Amino acid sequence: MKPVNPPAEVSRRGFFGTAGGLAVAAGALGPAQAAKLPAAHSGSVASVPFHGPHQSGILTPAQRHTYFAVFALDSDKRADVIALLRQWTEVSARLARGEPAYPGSYTPDGSADPLPGDSGETMGLPPENLTLTFGFGPGLFSKNGVDRYGLAGQRPAALVDLPKFNGDQLITEKTGGDLSVQACADDPQVAFHAIRQLARAAYGKASLQWTQTGFTGDSRKETPRNLMGFKDGSNNPATNQAALMRNVVWVGNEGPAWMRDGSYMVVRRVRIALEHWDRMPLDFQEQVVGRKKSSGAPLGKLHEHDAADLEAVDPDGELVVPEAAHIRLSAAANNGGTQMLRRGYSYHDGSNFHSERWPPWKQAVEFDAGLLFFCYQKDPRTSFIPTNHRLAGLDTMNQFTTHNGSGIFACPPGVQAGSYLGAALFEAAAASA
Repeated sequence: MKPVNPPAEVSRRGFFGTAGGLAVAAGALGPAQAAKLPAAHSGSVASVPFHGPHQSGILTPAQRHTYFAVFALDSDKRADVIALLRQWTEVSARLARGEPAYPGSYTPDGSADPLPGDSGETMGLPPENLTLTFGFGPGLFSKNGVDRYGLAGQRPAALVDLPKFNGDQLITEKTGGDLSVQACADDPQVAFHAIRQLARAAYGKASLQWTQTGFTGDSRKETPRNLMGFKDGSNNPATNQAALMRNVVWVGNEGPAWMRDGSYMVVRRVRIALEHWDRMPLDFQEQVVGRKKSSGAPLGKLHEHDAADLEAVDPDGELVVPEAAHIRLSAAANNGGTQMLRRGYSYHDGSNFHSERWPPWKQAVEFDAGLLFFCYQKDPRTSFIPTNHRLAGLDTMNQFTTHNGSGIFACPPGVQAGSYLGAALFEAAAASA
Protein backbone atom coordinates (compact mmCIF):
# COMPACT_ATOMS: atom_id res chain seq x y z
CA MET A 1 0.00 0.00 0.00
CA LYS A 2 1.26 3.48 -0.86
CA PRO A 3 1.52 5.57 2.36
CA VAL A 4 0.22 9.10 2.69
CA ASN A 5 3.54 10.90 2.97
CA PRO A 6 3.72 14.49 4.19
CA PRO A 7 6.24 16.92 2.74
CA ALA A 8 9.74 16.53 4.15
CA GLU A 9 9.24 19.67 6.22
CA VAL A 10 6.80 17.91 8.51
CA SER A 11 7.74 14.27 8.24
CA ARG A 12 9.33 14.35 11.69
CA ARG A 13 6.09 15.25 13.40
CA GLY A 14 4.60 11.82 12.90
CA PHE A 15 0.99 11.10 12.10
CA PHE A 16 -0.32 9.69 15.31
CA GLY A 17 -0.88 10.61 18.92
CA THR A 18 -1.05 14.37 18.64
CA ALA A 19 -4.85 14.57 18.83
CA GLY A 20 -8.10 12.70 18.51
CA GLY A 21 -9.80 12.35 15.15
CA LEU A 22 -11.55 15.32 13.58
CA ALA A 23 -14.88 14.71 11.90
CA VAL A 24 -14.29 16.75 8.77
CA ALA A 25 -17.57 15.48 7.43
CA ALA A 26 -19.12 17.23 10.42
CA GLY A 27 -21.44 20.11 10.58
CA ALA A 28 -23.57 21.34 7.77
CA LEU A 29 -26.52 19.44 6.41
CA GLY A 30 -26.72 18.27 2.82
CA PRO A 31 -27.94 20.44 -0.04
CA ALA A 32 -31.53 19.21 0.13
CA GLN A 33 -31.88 20.33 3.71
CA ALA A 34 -29.63 23.35 3.32
CA ALA A 35 -31.79 24.73 0.55
CA LYS A 36 -34.39 25.54 3.17
CA LEU A 37 -32.07 27.86 5.06
CA PRO A 38 -32.90 31.56 4.62
CA ALA A 39 -30.29 34.19 4.01
CA ALA A 40 -28.43 35.48 7.04
CA HIS A 41 -29.36 39.00 8.14
CA SER A 42 -32.20 38.87 5.65
CA GLY A 43 -34.61 40.72 7.90
CA SER A 44 -36.90 37.70 7.61
CA VAL A 45 -39.36 37.13 10.42
CA ALA A 46 -38.85 33.37 9.99
CA SER A 47 -39.06 31.49 13.26
CA VAL A 48 -38.70 27.87 14.37
CA PRO A 49 -41.36 26.62 16.81
CA PHE A 50 -40.00 25.88 20.27
CA HIS A 51 -42.67 23.35 21.24
CA GLY A 52 -42.91 19.95 19.62
CA PRO A 53 -42.13 16.23 20.01
CA HIS A 54 -38.39 16.82 19.56
CA GLN A 55 -36.21 19.73 20.54
CA SER A 56 -35.49 22.16 17.73
CA GLY A 57 -31.90 22.75 16.69
CA ILE A 58 -31.17 19.07 16.07
CA LEU A 59 -32.79 18.34 12.70
CA THR A 60 -33.22 22.06 11.98
CA PRO A 61 -31.11 23.12 8.97
CA ALA A 62 -27.92 24.61 10.37
CA GLN A 63 -28.17 28.34 10.99
CA ARG A 64 -25.21 30.62 10.32
CA HIS A 65 -24.17 31.20 13.95
CA THR A 66 -24.13 29.39 17.26
CA TYR A 67 -23.50 30.38 20.85
CA PHE A 68 -22.98 27.31 23.02
CA ALA A 69 -23.10 27.65 26.80
CA VAL A 70 -22.56 25.18 29.63
CA PHE A 71 -23.85 25.87 33.14
CA ALA A 72 -22.88 24.57 36.57
CA LEU A 73 -25.75 24.17 39.03
CA ASP A 74 -25.17 26.16 42.22
CA SER A 75 -28.23 25.16 44.25
CA ASP A 76 -28.55 21.78 45.95
CA LYS A 77 -32.35 21.90 45.93
CA ARG A 78 -34.37 19.91 43.38
CA ALA A 79 -37.11 22.54 43.54
CA ASP A 80 -34.64 25.19 42.36
CA VAL A 81 -33.63 23.08 39.36
CA ILE A 82 -37.27 22.55 38.40
CA ALA A 83 -37.99 26.26 38.82
CA LEU A 84 -35.01 27.08 36.60
CA LEU A 85 -36.09 24.69 33.86
CA ARG A 86 -39.64 26.06 34.00
CA GLN A 87 -38.36 29.60 33.62
CA TRP A 88 -35.97 28.65 30.82
CA THR A 89 -38.86 26.96 29.00
CA GLU A 90 -41.03 30.06 29.19
CA VAL A 91 -38.21 32.41 28.18
CA SER A 92 -37.10 30.17 25.30
CA ALA A 93 -40.57 29.91 23.79
CA ARG A 94 -40.86 33.70 23.73
CA LEU A 95 -37.39 34.25 22.31
CA ALA A 96 -38.04 31.73 19.52
CA ARG A 97 -41.04 33.82 18.49
CA GLY A 98 -38.92 36.97 18.42
CA GLU A 99 -40.45 38.32 21.62
CA PRO A 100 -38.62 39.71 24.66
CA ALA A 101 -37.62 37.33 27.44
CA TYR A 102 -40.50 38.47 29.66
CA PRO A 103 -43.94 39.86 28.78
CA GLY A 104 -44.02 43.62 28.64
CA SER A 105 -40.23 44.03 28.56
CA TYR A 106 -40.48 45.91 25.27
CA THR A 107 -42.32 45.80 21.97
CA PRO A 108 -40.50 43.81 19.27
CA ASP A 109 -40.36 46.83 16.95
CA GLY A 110 -38.60 48.88 19.61
CA SER A 111 -41.40 51.44 19.97
CA ALA A 112 -41.38 51.12 23.77
CA ASP A 113 -38.50 51.57 26.19
CA PRO A 114 -37.00 48.31 27.52
CA LEU A 115 -37.70 47.28 31.08
CA PRO A 116 -35.31 45.36 33.35
CA GLY A 117 -36.75 41.99 32.30
CA ASP A 118 -34.78 41.93 29.03
CA SER A 119 -31.44 43.50 28.10
CA GLY A 120 -33.01 44.85 24.92
CA GLU A 121 -30.23 44.42 22.34
CA THR A 122 -32.53 42.57 19.91
CA MET A 123 -35.26 45.20 19.77
CA GLY A 124 -36.18 45.56 16.11
CA LEU A 125 -34.50 42.28 15.08
CA PRO A 126 -36.51 39.33 13.74
CA PRO A 127 -36.17 35.82 15.26
CA GLU A 128 -33.65 34.80 12.56
CA ASN A 129 -34.62 31.12 12.96
CA LEU A 130 -33.44 31.00 16.56
CA THR A 131 -33.37 27.55 18.13
CA LEU A 132 -32.44 26.64 21.72
CA THR A 133 -31.39 23.06 22.39
CA PHE A 134 -30.92 21.95 26.00
CA GLY A 135 -28.91 19.08 27.43
CA PHE A 136 -28.49 17.41 30.83
CA GLY A 137 -24.92 16.55 31.76
CA PRO A 138 -23.75 13.79 34.12
CA GLY A 139 -23.44 16.37 36.91
CA LEU A 140 -27.22 16.79 37.05
CA PHE A 141 -27.55 13.18 38.18
CA SER A 142 -24.60 13.03 40.57
CA LYS A 143 -21.50 15.12 41.13
CA ASN A 144 -18.39 14.07 43.02
CA GLY A 145 -20.33 11.04 44.17
CA VAL A 146 -23.21 13.10 45.59
CA ASP A 147 -26.81 12.63 44.42
CA ARG A 148 -27.84 16.25 44.91
CA TYR A 149 -31.33 16.05 43.47
CA GLY A 150 -32.37 12.41 43.90
CA LEU A 151 -31.85 11.81 40.19
CA ALA A 152 -28.94 9.33 40.22
CA GLY A 153 -31.27 6.40 39.65
CA GLN A 154 -32.64 8.08 36.52
CA ARG A 155 -29.29 8.55 34.78
CA PRO A 156 -29.49 6.81 31.38
CA ALA A 157 -26.97 4.05 30.77
CA ALA A 158 -26.07 5.77 27.48
CA LEU A 159 -25.05 8.98 29.29
CA VAL A 160 -21.56 7.66 29.98
CA ASP A 161 -18.50 9.63 30.98
CA LEU A 162 -16.49 10.02 27.80
CA PRO A 163 -13.21 8.10 27.86
CA LYS A 164 -9.88 9.79 27.29
CA PHE A 165 -9.09 9.46 23.60
CA ASN A 166 -5.58 9.22 22.23
CA GLY A 167 -4.14 12.72 21.87
CA ASP A 168 -6.77 14.52 23.98
CA GLN A 169 -5.45 17.70 25.57
CA LEU A 170 -8.62 18.79 27.31
CA ILE A 171 -8.79 22.16 29.00
CA THR A 172 -10.70 21.97 32.28
CA GLU A 173 -12.34 25.33 31.57
CA LYS A 174 -13.80 23.96 28.30
CA THR A 175 -14.93 20.53 29.48
CA GLY A 176 -17.97 18.96 31.14
CA GLY A 177 -20.91 20.69 32.80
CA ASP A 178 -24.32 20.11 34.39
CA LEU A 179 -26.59 21.78 31.82
CA SER A 180 -25.96 22.84 28.24
CA VAL A 181 -27.74 25.23 25.89
CA GLN A 182 -26.97 25.62 22.22
CA ALA A 183 -28.43 28.77 20.68
CA CYS A 184 -28.35 28.83 16.88
CA ALA A 185 -29.56 31.70 14.69
CA ASP A 186 -28.84 33.43 11.41
CA ASP A 187 -27.77 36.55 13.33
CA PRO A 188 -25.03 36.23 15.99
CA GLN A 189 -26.61 38.98 18.09
CA VAL A 190 -29.86 37.02 18.32
CA ALA A 191 -27.98 33.87 19.43
CA PHE A 192 -25.95 35.73 22.05
CA HIS A 193 -28.99 37.60 23.33
CA ALA A 194 -30.76 34.30 23.97
CA ILE A 195 -27.90 32.87 26.05
CA ARG A 196 -27.59 36.16 27.91
CA GLN A 197 -31.26 36.07 28.92
CA LEU A 198 -31.01 32.45 30.07
CA ALA A 199 -27.93 33.28 32.12
CA ARG A 200 -29.79 36.21 33.72
CA ALA A 201 -32.69 33.92 34.55
CA ALA A 202 -30.31 31.44 36.21
CA TYR A 203 -28.95 33.84 38.86
CA GLY A 204 -28.79 32.07 42.20
CA LYS A 205 -29.48 28.65 40.70
CA ALA A 206 -26.81 28.12 38.04
CA SER A 207 -23.84 29.97 36.61
CA LEU A 208 -21.93 29.91 33.36
CA GLN A 209 -19.13 27.35 33.29
CA TRP A 210 -17.88 27.74 29.72
CA THR A 211 -19.02 29.08 26.37
CA GLN A 212 -18.00 28.89 22.74
CA THR A 213 -19.16 30.73 19.64
CA GLY A 214 -19.21 29.25 16.15
CA PHE A 215 -20.11 30.06 12.57
CA THR A 216 -20.69 28.32 9.26
CA GLY A 217 -21.03 29.33 5.64
CA ASP A 218 -24.28 29.87 3.77
CA SER A 219 -25.59 26.39 3.06
CA ARG A 220 -28.50 27.42 0.82
CA LYS A 221 -26.71 26.58 -2.40
CA GLU A 222 -24.03 24.09 -1.46
CA THR A 223 -22.38 22.35 1.45
CA PRO A 224 -20.37 24.91 3.46
CA ARG A 225 -16.64 24.57 3.89
CA ASN A 226 -14.75 24.29 7.13
CA LEU A 227 -11.54 26.15 7.96
CA MET A 228 -9.47 23.47 6.24
CA GLY A 229 -11.20 24.50 3.03
CA PHE A 230 -13.09 21.23 2.54
CA LYS A 231 -16.84 20.78 2.25
CA ASP A 232 -18.20 19.87 5.65
CA GLY A 233 -21.21 17.59 6.03
CA SER A 234 -21.23 15.75 2.70
CA ASN A 235 -21.97 12.35 4.20
CA ASN A 236 -24.52 13.26 6.88
CA PRO A 237 -27.61 11.01 7.11
CA ALA A 238 -30.66 12.56 5.45
CA THR A 239 -32.70 14.38 8.08
CA ASN A 240 -35.87 14.22 5.97
CA GLN A 241 -36.04 10.43 6.32
CA ALA A 242 -38.04 9.84 9.49
CA ALA A 243 -37.25 6.13 9.75
CA LEU A 244 -33.53 6.81 9.40
CA MET A 245 -33.66 9.49 12.09
CA ARG A 246 -35.40 7.03 14.44
CA ASN A 247 -32.56 4.59 13.86
CA VAL A 248 -29.73 7.13 14.13
CA VAL A 249 -30.79 10.10 16.25
CA TRP A 250 -33.86 9.59 18.41
CA VAL A 251 -33.94 7.50 21.57
CA GLY A 252 -36.60 4.80 21.45
CA ASN A 253 -37.79 2.12 23.83
CA GLU A 254 -34.22 1.07 24.55
CA GLY A 255 -33.77 4.14 26.78
CA PRO A 256 -35.57 5.34 29.90
CA ALA A 257 -39.10 6.56 29.24
CA TRP A 258 -38.23 10.17 30.04
CA MET A 259 -35.61 10.22 27.23
CA ARG A 260 -37.76 8.79 24.44
CA ASP A 261 -37.74 11.10 21.41
CA GLY A 262 -34.66 12.79 22.83
CA SER A 263 -31.04 12.36 21.73
CA TYR A 264 -27.51 12.29 23.12
CA MET A 265 -25.17 15.10 22.14
CA VAL A 266 -21.40 15.02 22.17
CA VAL A 267 -19.54 18.30 21.77
CA ARG A 268 -15.83 18.59 21.02
CA ARG A 269 -13.74 21.72 20.61
CA VAL A 270 -11.04 20.86 18.07
CA ARG A 271 -8.18 23.28 17.49
CA ILE A 272 -6.73 23.05 13.98
CA ALA A 273 -3.10 24.01 13.35
CA LEU A 274 -4.05 26.14 10.35
CA GLU A 275 -0.55 27.49 9.78
CA HIS A 276 0.76 23.93 9.53
CA TRP A 277 -2.13 22.83 7.31
CA ASP A 278 -1.72 25.82 4.99
CA ARG A 279 1.85 24.75 4.17
CA MET A 280 0.69 21.36 2.86
CA PRO A 281 0.42 20.75 -0.91
CA LEU A 282 -3.07 20.27 -2.25
CA ASP A 283 -2.50 16.63 -3.21
CA PHE A 284 -1.41 15.81 0.34
CA GLN A 285 -4.42 17.59 1.85
CA GLU A 286 -6.76 15.59 -0.38
CA GLN A 287 -5.12 12.32 0.61
CA VAL A 288 -5.49 13.21 4.29
CA VAL A 289 -9.22 13.91 3.91
CA GLY A 290 -9.96 11.39 1.16
CA ARG A 291 -11.86 13.92 -0.97
CA LYS A 292 -11.16 16.44 -3.71
CA LYS A 293 -10.94 19.92 -2.23
CA SER A 294 -12.70 21.70 -5.09
CA SER A 295 -15.73 19.46 -5.59
CA GLY A 296 -15.87 17.49 -2.35
CA ALA A 297 -16.01 14.25 -4.33
CA PRO A 298 -14.42 11.16 -2.77
CA LEU A 299 -11.09 10.40 -4.41
CA GLY A 300 -11.74 8.47 -7.60
CA LYS A 301 -15.26 9.91 -7.98
CA LEU A 302 -16.71 12.93 -9.76
CA HIS A 303 -19.40 14.36 -7.48
CA GLU A 304 -19.62 15.33 -3.82
CA HIS A 305 -22.38 12.91 -2.90
CA ASP A 306 -21.01 9.94 -4.81
CA ALA A 307 -20.42 6.99 -2.50
CA ALA A 308 -16.74 6.46 -1.76
CA ASP A 309 -15.32 3.27 -3.23
CA LEU A 310 -13.09 2.06 -0.40
CA GLU A 311 -11.95 -0.98 -2.38
CA ALA A 312 -10.79 0.90 -5.50
CA VAL A 313 -7.12 0.71 -6.43
CA ASP A 314 -5.05 2.69 -8.91
CA PRO A 315 -3.04 1.16 -11.80
CA ASP A 316 -0.21 0.43 -9.37
CA GLY A 317 -2.54 -1.56 -7.14
CA GLU A 318 -2.58 1.08 -4.40
CA LEU A 319 -5.77 2.18 -2.62
CA VAL A 320 -7.33 5.25 -4.23
CA VAL A 321 -8.64 6.37 -0.82
CA PRO A 322 -5.58 5.96 1.44
CA GLU A 323 -5.78 3.57 4.36
CA ALA A 324 -5.46 6.34 6.96
CA ALA A 325 -7.67 8.88 5.14
CA HIS A 326 -10.31 10.50 7.30
CA ILE A 327 -13.33 9.44 5.24
CA ARG A 328 -12.21 5.81 5.24
CA LEU A 329 -11.78 5.63 9.02
CA SER A 330 -15.04 7.47 9.73
CA ALA A 331 -17.12 5.55 7.16
CA ALA A 332 -20.10 3.67 8.58
CA ALA A 333 -18.94 0.58 6.72
CA ASN A 334 -15.77 0.56 8.81
CA ASN A 335 -17.57 1.27 12.08
CA GLY A 336 -20.14 -1.48 12.30
CA GLY A 337 -22.62 0.48 10.19
CA THR A 338 -23.08 3.08 12.92
CA GLN A 339 -24.03 6.64 12.02
CA MET A 340 -24.50 9.92 13.84
CA LEU A 341 -25.86 13.32 12.85
CA ARG A 342 -23.03 15.82 12.73
CA ARG A 343 -23.86 19.50 13.21
CA GLY A 344 -20.54 21.30 13.43
CA TYR A 345 -19.45 24.91 13.31
CA SER A 346 -16.12 26.59 12.76
CA TYR A 347 -14.77 28.82 15.50
CA HIS A 348 -12.04 31.42 15.89
CA ASP A 349 -10.97 32.91 19.20
CA GLY A 350 -8.24 35.29 18.11
CA SER A 351 -4.68 34.02 18.47
CA ASN A 352 -2.36 32.55 21.07
CA PHE A 353 1.37 32.31 21.63
CA HIS A 354 2.46 28.83 20.61
CA SER A 355 5.72 26.96 21.08
CA GLU A 356 6.30 24.25 18.47
CA ARG A 357 7.26 20.87 19.93
CA TRP A 358 8.83 19.55 16.73
CA PRO A 359 11.69 20.77 14.54
CA PRO A 360 12.29 23.55 13.72
CA TRP A 361 11.01 24.28 17.27
CA LYS A 362 9.71 27.69 16.37
CA GLN A 363 7.75 30.00 18.63
CA ALA A 364 5.05 32.21 17.18
CA VAL A 365 1.59 33.67 17.54
CA GLU A 366 -0.89 31.34 15.85
CA PHE A 367 -4.63 31.29 15.26
CA ASP A 368 -6.83 29.80 17.97
CA ALA A 369 -9.33 28.41 15.50
CA GLY A 370 -10.87 25.15 14.47
CA LEU A 371 -14.05 23.10 14.69
CA LEU A 372 -16.82 23.17 17.28
CA PHE A 373 -18.12 19.67 16.63
CA PHE A 374 -21.60 18.59 17.71
CA CYS A 375 -23.09 15.19 16.98
CA TYR A 376 -26.45 13.67 17.90
CA GLN A 377 -27.16 9.98 18.25
CA LYS A 378 -29.39 7.51 20.07
CA ASP A 379 -26.43 5.92 21.90
CA PRO A 380 -22.89 7.36 21.99
CA ARG A 381 -21.55 4.01 23.20
CA THR A 382 -22.18 2.51 19.79
CA SER A 383 -21.60 5.58 17.61
CA PHE A 384 -19.35 8.46 18.63
CA ILE A 385 -17.13 6.63 21.12
CA PRO A 386 -16.00 3.67 18.96
CA THR A 387 -15.74 5.85 15.86
CA ASN A 388 -13.62 8.45 17.61
CA HIS A 389 -11.40 5.78 19.17
CA ARG A 390 -10.64 4.60 15.63
CA LEU A 391 -9.99 8.11 14.37
CA ALA A 392 -7.87 9.07 17.37
CA GLY A 393 -5.57 6.14 16.83
CA LEU A 394 -5.14 6.06 13.05
CA ASP A 395 -6.35 9.24 11.31
CA THR A 396 -3.63 11.06 9.38
CA MET A 397 -5.44 14.28 10.21
CA ASN A 398 -4.35 13.98 13.84
CA GLN A 399 -1.10 15.81 13.13
CA PHE A 400 -3.14 18.96 12.48
CA THR A 401 -5.79 18.76 15.22
CA THR A 402 -6.03 18.86 19.00
CA HIS A 403 -9.22 18.11 20.93
CA ASN A 404 -9.12 20.53 23.86
CA GLY A 405 -12.78 20.82 24.90
CA SER A 406 -15.42 18.17 25.43
CA GLY A 407 -18.83 17.33 26.86
CA ILE A 408 -21.66 14.83 26.70
CA PHE A 409 -25.32 15.67 27.37
CA ALA A 410 -28.69 13.95 27.32
CA CYS A 411 -31.04 16.16 25.32
CA PRO A 412 -34.58 15.30 26.48
CA PRO A 413 -37.53 15.27 24.07
CA GLY A 414 -39.31 18.42 23.04
CA VAL A 415 -41.68 20.34 25.27
CA GLN A 416 -45.44 20.41 24.92
CA ALA A 417 -47.26 23.67 25.67
CA GLY A 418 -47.96 23.95 29.38
CA SER A 419 -45.08 21.66 30.37
CA TYR A 420 -41.37 22.31 30.85
CA LEU A 421 -37.97 20.93 29.85
CA GLY A 422 -37.25 17.57 31.45
CA ALA A 423 -40.60 17.32 33.21
CA ALA A 424 -40.78 13.57 32.64
CA LEU A 425 -37.39 13.12 34.35
CA PHE A 426 -38.52 14.75 37.57
CA GLU A 427 -41.85 12.95 37.46
CA ALA A 428 -40.03 9.62 37.13
CA ALA A 429 -37.75 10.50 40.04
CA ALA A 430 -40.72 11.45 42.23
CA ALA A 431 -42.54 8.25 41.34
CA SER A 432 -39.56 6.09 42.28
CA ALA A 433 -38.80 7.89 45.54
